[in-house]
Parts: sequence; structure tokens; C-alpha cells
Amino acid sequence: MGKLQEFDITFANNKVVYGPGESISGSVNIRTGNGLHYKSIKVNCQGSCGISNKVNDATWALEEQYFNSTLSVADKGTLAAGEHSFPFQFLIPVAVPTSFEGPFGKIVYRVRADIDTPRFSKDHKALRPFYLLNMLNLNEVPAIDHPSYAVTTKKFSYLLVKTGTLMLKARSDLRGYIPGQVIKLAAEIHNKSGKDTGCVLASLIQKVTYKTKRPVFDLRTIAEVEGAGVKAGKHAEWREQIIVPPLPQSELAGCSLIDISYFIQVSLKSPDAVVTLPICIGNIAVNMSPSRPRLSAPTGAPGAAGVTPSAPPAEEGEEPEEGMCAGGVASEEIPTKSHSQQDPFGQPVSMSPGAALPPGHGRPDASTPMFCVSTGATIPFFTEGNVTPVPTSCSLILPPEYSSCDYPHEPPPTYEESCSNANSSFNSIQ
Repeated sequence: MGKLQEFDITFANNKVVYGPGESISGSVNIRTGNGLHYKSIKVNCQGSCGISNKVNDATWALEEQYFNSTLSVADKGTLAAGEHSFPFQFLIPVAVPTSFEGPFGKIVYRVRADIDTPRFSKDHKALRPFYLLNMLNLNEVPAIDHPSYAVTTKKFSYLLVKTGTLMLKARSDLRGYIPGQVIKLAAEIHNKSGKDTGCVLASLIQKVTYKTKRPVFDLRTIAEVEGAGVKAGKHAEWREQIIVPPLPQSELAGCSLIDISYFIQVSLKSPDAVVTLPICIGNIAVNMSPSRPRLSAPTGAPGAAGVTPSAPPAEEGEEPEEGMCAGGVASEEIPTKSHSQQDPFGQPVSMSPGAALPPGHGRPDASTPMFCVSTGATIPFFTEGNVTPVPTSCSLILPPEYSSCDYPHEPPPTYEESCSNANSSFNSIQ
């Protein structure tokens, strides 16, 4: 088989995910059939980001480097026939962003080993990527535990001579979630016209901004749910749930070229009316105070994986929520027509760790975190605990709609703008 029979890199304890400030250690393993002359054997550890204006283009328009360290593990000699192992260790800097892969760019980390051979001999290279997770603690985001509100009023004409007014209000129970939690949505529609409305649609949308000279905005609908329309002259309410699938965290702290944001868009097809609720996706859940019961599913609880997306009926004795049924006006309930997180039989798609593992992997312990290499993320989902994560794929997050384009018109408000406008939105709802 020639002189070089094996040349690879292994990480200590087969660890694949690291955090800022950690040490990454392992060994370069070489097996030769005959003696192999070399000038040097070096190991390099690097982290970088590159973005482009074209889809899946490896020629980057802009790049930035986070660290680049090289270690010489052997200088000029001959490797005798047999097996050899050269240990290495690198320190990962503190200010580095989470790994990410998208159609217009990526943040990647890897260890590379090189055997530099004498002149006219073939050099050898081995490469092994690793993943970095810079945890986003939602409790450090201002007002993250408050509900998010949005309202819009639409005046429109129908039957050429008649006019009508429609008011669309929407609210989420929190402003931040982690994968596996449930987003509770509530929408209220006042149809003050003689025409029935079209269907109401709620979508969880991911927006990735690649900051080239002419920024590219990549939009992806992660999950969506559709409800029936509202009859003429009626006031109706719609309550639904969206399970947060494995997703990359909002923002990418330490990266100046790629930005990730999320928002919930609630819209009517006829007349056209849209409101947006910016939300934050993180890695450590909001710590709800004892005085306020948690509205979403318990963090990391196995039951959160099987929550039926359709909202349950209100509990007995539960008081009406603020902004809903203002003035005691009787309202109808909008039925849900379809949900992208349900299978054809109407059952919610499972998000249990076992369901996320590809064929050939055993079922892990319930505390094992899930990872997913899709939806524009290398390592998007992490839960707390002393466990070794394993990269997997999850069919749940395949979006029903996907587009890559320059963002049309005005983008939705930022998270900070949403926080600053929360009070005014709340007052308008009342």
C-alpha cells in the first residue's frame, strides 16, 4: 500500500464541540509500511469566516480570521515502518463566534496536519473539522421574559364602492426561546366590514444577513400554521403553538460578517395585513420567576418534544389575557387548517433526541443534547448538561418554503426596536 498507510487526526475523548476559552487536544496518527523521510510534521488550528455574493461559492468576497496557530511536532527525520502518534494542544480564544454554514458563507474551525517531505516527494495533509458553540444566555437579553405585541389597522375597499376596516393584533408569550420550547401565539382580528377575510397565516422566519458590499438577505420559513378566515362583521381570536426546532442562535457574537435574526410573521391574505414579532433564539432558557408561571413547555423536558402544535383550551378559571376581548366583546375562535409541524395524520412531529439521530445510531439518554447539520447551521442546538454532543440531522426543521434573495422593501424591526416599542404597542392594544 506504499509508505503511508494511515494519516489522520483524532481529538481527545472524541470530543466534537468546544467552547470559547477551552483547550482542544488530540493526536496526529501515522502508520507507514516503509521508512518515510520528512522535513517537518506540523499541526495547524484555525478558525475563520468567509462570505460571498453567490450561492455555494467557495471564492469569498470577504473574509475574517479568528485565530491561526501552528505547532511543529517533529523536525526532519525518518519515520520507521509502523505506527506513530504525535500529541497536540491548542487554546481557543474567548471571543470567537459559533460555527455556522449557510448558502452564502460559513464560520468554520478545523485542525490540519502536514507532513513536509523532501524535494520531489509527495507532501501529505490530513484535515479534521471541529465545531464551536458560543452559548447565548437569554437571561442576559433585556426584557426577554416579556410578551411581544404588534398591531396594525387596514382600511380597504371592496365591491368598488364599499370600504371596510380591519384590525390585526398578535402576541407571543415571550421574546426568547431555546430549541424544544413552544412559542405560544395569540392573534385577534376585528373585521369591521361586510366582506369575509382570507386565511390567517403565522410563520416562524429565519433571516440571515451576509454583510458584503451589497448585503445579501437569506430568508427561510422554518415553520408555519394556517387558520381559517374571519366572517364579515365578526371579531375572532386565534391561538396556536409553534415548537422551536433545532436552530442556530440569534446573532453570532464575535462575527462581523454574518448576522442571524428571527421573527414571527402573522398575516392575512385578504385584505393584505401583516405584523411581525421579533424573537430571539438562544441556548440557555429564560429563567422564569416563581411569581410568574412558565407559559411555554419546560426546558429540556421530554414532554416538550411531543407537544401538539394546536393550542389547548383555556384552563378553568383562567382570566382573559390582556388585550384580548377588550371591553368584553364576544369573539369567535378561529380553527386551524394546517400546521407544517404535523404529519399527514395530524400528529405533531417528534423532537425527541432518538428521533433526531440518523440510522445506525443508538438511542441516547434523554439528557443528551440534539444537534443538527441543516437549516443553515452546523451546531444549532445545545442544552445544558455534562454530556458529549453528537452531530445529527432532524427532519422536523425542513422548511415548507425557502428562498434566497435580496430582502424586498423594508426589513422587519430589529429586536432592540421591538423592545423599545413594546410599551406603545401594549397601550394601543388596550
